[in-house]
Parts: sequence; C-alpha cells; structure tokens
Amino acid sequence: MGARIAEAAEAGARRGAEDAAAAWDAFRAGPDPAPAVLDAWAEALTVNPGTPDPVRRELLRSFPELWWRLPPDELVEMALAHPDPKATLRAVELGRRLAPDHWARLLRAAATERERWLLAMLAADWRTALDEETCALLAADPSARVRAEAARLPALPGHLAALLAEDPEAGIRATVCRSSWSVLPAGLRRALLTDGSSGVRTAAQLRHHEDRTLSREDFVREELGEPAVENCRLGPDLVEHLLATGDARLRRVLAANPRLDPGSVARLAEDPDEGVRYTVALRADLTEEQRAAIRVDVDPSDRSHTLSWVADRHEDPEAMRVLAASSHVLVRRSVARARRLPPDVVRRLAWDTDRVVQLFLAESCEDAPAEMLLRVWTWWTGSLSSPGRPRTHPNFPREGLLRFADDPHGRMRRLALDDPGSTPELAARFAGDRDPEVRRRAAEDPRLPVADAIRLTEDPVGSVRAAVLRHGPLPAAVLAAALPDRETARDAARNPGIPPHVVRAMAARCVTFAASVQGA
Repeated sequence: MGARIAEAAEAGARRGAEDAAAAWDAFRAGPDPAPAVLDAWAEALTVNPGTPDPVRRELLRSFPELWWRLPPDELVEMALAHPDPKATLRAVELGRRLAPDHWARLLRAAATERERWLLAMLAADWRTALDEETCALLAADPSARVRAEAARLPALPGHLAALLAEDPEAGIRATVCRSSWSVLPAGLRRALLTDGSSGVRTAAQLRHHEDRTLSREDFVREELGEPAVENCRLGPDLVEHLLATGDARLRRVLAANPRLDPGSVARLAEDPDEGVRYTVALRADLTEEQRAAIRVDVDPSDRSHTLSWVADRHEDPEAMRVLAASSHVLVRRSVARARRLPPDVVRRLAWDTDRVVQLFLAESCEDAPAEMLLRVWTWWTGSLSSPGRPRTHPNFPREGLLRFADDPHGRMRRLALDDPGSTPELAARFAGDRDPEVRRRAAEDPRLPVADAIRLTEDPVGSVRAAVLRHGPLPAAVLAAALPDRETARDAARNPGIPPHVVRAMAARCVTFAASVQGA
C-alpha cells in the first residue's frame, strides 16, 4: 500500500500546468456542493492568504458569523451597513476588542428597544466606559431594562448616576448604589439608606459601610450577611464575633476583607482552618516576611489565576522585585503574567522551581529569555489562550536548531525546520518521520517537495492530513478532489495554492447560497 501511495504521489507531482487547468475547469463546472461544504469554504476562504481582499469582504458581508475575524473598525462598519440587526448583535458578542466610540456608534444606530438593551448589556458586561452623551441617552431611555444596564456602566457621570438613583424601578436604584455610590450627593445617599425597598437599602448599606464602621447590632438588624463580612469596614465587636464563630466559611470570607485591621489579620493567619490561612496568605497588605510565616500548603497542580492586586502593580518595577522573591507560588505566578519585567526579575523567574511560573513567563512576558523558552518547549504543548507559545514567542531561538534534527525526541526534532539553514531535503526526510508531530511540521513547510505533500494526504493521522491540505504545495487535481468533500473541504479551502479565479468562483457559490438561506 505504501509503495502504491508513493508511486501515485510521484505521478501526481509530474502533472503540469495543462493538467492543472483541466482540473480546475472540471471543478468549477461541477455540481453545487452540500450546504455544509459551502459553509466550510466561506470560513476557510476568509483566512486564506490567497483570497483577494474584495472577495474576502463580499464573503464577510454574507456571513456575519465570521465578523469576529475583522479589526474593530471594519467590524463596526460592516455591522452598521448590514440590514439584519441580528447580525450586528452576533458581531459584538465578541466586543471586548471594541473601543467606547465603537459602542457609541452601535448604540445610537440601534433601531429597536431590544437592540439597545442587548447592546447596552454587552457594553456593561465588558466594563466599557462610554462617553457622557451616550450614557445620557441610555440613562434617559424609556425602557427600564435599558436604564438598568446604563446603571451598571463604569465611570458613570455623577449627575447621571443621581438621575438613575431616583428611578422609579427599585432594581435600578440598587444597581446605582453598587456601581456609582462614590459619585452620588450626600443627601441622595441618605435617602437611599432609608429607601422603601429592602434591596435598595441593603445595597446602600453595603456601600455606606465601606467607609463607616459597621457594628454587630447593625449587621444583625440589616441582615447584611457575607457581602458585608467580605468588604465592609467592620467594628471591633463584629470582628470579635466573627473571629469566635465556629463557621469556618465565614472566617474565610472575613480573611479576604481588605479593610480588616492588622491585629485581626494576624489572628486569622494562625487559624486552625487551612482555608482561612490560605486566604490570609494571599492578602495584598502582608509583607513577604508575614506571608512566609503562614502555614499553608499549595498544590502546584491546581489551576491558578492572576491575583488582581499583583496585576495592579505590574508596572511598578520595585514591587515586582519584591513579589518575584515571594515564598508564595501564586504570587510569583502572578508576577510572571506581567507583559514587561526588569531584567533581574526575569532572570529570577526563568529559573523558578515552579514550572508554571516559567510557563506563565513564556506565555505573557515579552522579556522571557530564549534559553528558558526552549526549556519550556520540551514539556509544554500550548494552551487555548496562548496556543503557539513558547515557540511563537519573539525571543524563541531560531538559529542553531539544526542540531536537533536527529534528536531522539520528536518534539525537539521538529524544531530543526525552524532554523534558517534548514533545507527541502530535511522537509522531505521529516515527511517520513515516525513521529506524527514531526510529519505535521513537515506538512506545513513551504519547501516540502510536491510528491511528499501528496503522500501526506494519505497519512494515517488526521492532523497531518489536515496540515498538508492547508499548507502543502499540492497539485490542482489533489486540491480539486478535496474541496467538495465534507471531511476535507475546510482544510483544502485554506490552501493558498488555489488560483484567484477559482477562489472567486467558490466565493460566488457561497454568497449565492447565503442569499438563498436569508431569503427563505
């Protein structure tokens, strides 16, 4: 079987331009593919580097679900020009990339109450600081649910927050208490503290007691619960009551309170409950000596997130120096997530005993050193958030990688093709490598001989077949046969070897199909 595949591959490689023209003519004259194939073509052609820009724009106009690929300015222009409001909403579901002026244009163009509500909700979800004029439009909207989303917006001007704090809807008043308490006039704050709605009173009390001490009596009377324990300025009587409680969960919540006095923090640092001590050890107000003294175990295999208070100090070199030397691994991991770090901090973290610190440095820090990046490559295959790292890091070494061409580990062998001195002969050799990841890397290499590319389309591993269809220097007959097939259409349609006139013909079929669906 292998010999027959190789023989067919060599024959396919010898086919000339005349055969290519005939293959493409036959492909264009063929029947319309299945709808699933046309959807696959549309998605693939929008990212195919050989697709002419006018064709790409025409496809995107017909397939709004692909707009997320567009830069923000183009996305908004496409959305505003599209007749279907649902297309606009689908486009901005990934609106984290949109700037406030983009949101403002979309909100002002919204034709219905539902559109304004959904757009305002998305803008608020993504903490978009809208301009005052747009905030005013939303705050005065006749729809209560639009005003409710306006109340959630960050940096709401004080006079608009005051307007919403007197809204007839209690839920809106409560939301303003939570989001904009600091900009409300004193008289309005007092009114909210005695509001006729218990939900509004609770929201107001929680914000009021961030600055004013909360007694045990008020805590019990107002039934403020865990939110107050976690964030309010607590009176000594209430703190003593919480420290003495047998409810470890409540003490854990207390341990996270940023307004807690140092003496109470010190007592919680010796709490018999591991979870309480764990929470205390991650407080921002500890010295590193205090943090090191807390008895706490951290499982290095647990998932971890960047500590927000460390992220807030990423631009402070001195703070990074102190925190990079922390005894707590989660603090060091959070430092490693900084985009830029001083050289001495990078050197320290690059040799951290925790491998995840090195991984986070490789994924996030532009100053990560080449030696560490290569080391991380030996054991990390990439994450969803940073799929190409560490290999795609700008500092990843490129020179000298040919030394890995005969390495016993396939993961290292594949690096040899990244060396500027690698050759078509090496690509051909790797196309027959025993490791599928090495064959896949060869399939992506533009120097791969045509016969080897054809042979890899019959590879037993699907990821290798997909890679060669996307990137390989394949003859027209091979690509033309793969394009109408449901299993191979998406990968084959991304191949830059498809001639422009064929791309235009494929795109035209996709656009016609989309129009028929919309008109149905």
